[in-house]
Amino acid sequence: MFVIAGVTGHVGSVVAAELLSQQQKIKVLVRDPKKGTAWAQRGAEVAVGTLDDRAFLGGALRGASGFFTLLPPNFAAPDFFAYQRKTADAIAGAVQDAAVPHVVLLSSVGADLPAGTGPIKGLHYFENQLRATGTLLTAIRAGYFQENLGSAVAPARQQGVFLNFTPSADYPMPMIATKDIGLLAAQSLLNKPRASEVIDLHGPAYSQRQLAERLGAALGKQLQVVDIPEPEWVPTLTKGGFPQPVAEIFAEMYHAFATGTVQPRGDRMVQGTTPIDAVVKSLV
Repeated sequence: MFVIAGVTGHVGSVVAAELLSQQQKIKVLVRDPKKGTAWAQRGAEVAVGTLDDRAFLGGALRGASGFFTLLPPNFAAPDFFAYQRKTADAIAGAVQDAAVPHVVLLSSVGADLPAGTGPIKGLHYFENQLRATGTLLTAIRAGYFQENLGSAVAPARQQGVFLNFTPSADYPMPMIATKDIGLLAAQSLLNKPRASEVIDLHGPAYSQRQLAERLGAALGKQLQVVDIPEPEWVPTLTKGGFPQPVAEIFAEMYHAFATGTVQPRGDRMVQGTTPIDAVVKSLV
């Protein structure tokens, strides 16, 4: 039996659906019982609770052959990193309590670094907490999500602009579709490795200008690429509705990518194939 977290999101839903398509027994974790109804109708067992509840999660994980997990963000938390550590500790503790033999974690490129990476910093801590439990860990360090383009849709549609937070709008960067992440996670659960490993998962590379062109084509308009210099990152994000602390966290991550600090450093690389056009269509 495989236990799947995050089934209401882009990645976890793919993991669960793929395992069900292969006639695997799964248990999905949801906070809202209503969100589990459709999965129950498809044959999944449903457990209702939160990932930061060690007692609940430990019980839900008992007897599991494998567990797919992630570190859900909570940008409304008074202390974002404290929330990350608390949740990571609860999940790792539950994994240890239930003696889960194999955990597949949705991590991120840059999780090898202890600091200076914005929200990725919590995944560095989480990876190490899971390793300390003694479980076999498959850490999928995904690259930049193609679905992050969703934040550009509103300003593109309303103002005809595409905001660029990178040093060059013409520099291509690998981007991965969440569908490809979910499929790799499901495959990893079904094919338990002999030893813990870190998998770098990247997809096709696109520049910010190419993204603007594809998004503009989907919206039926030509978008103006607006380069945002680093001193304006935080003010621009706060004007867009981000709380100041969250804006600062994202600015730190942008800086880490812009300076080349974040690089793939896993045990092996897997290449996703989903093109950005499919994701743009779904976002628009």
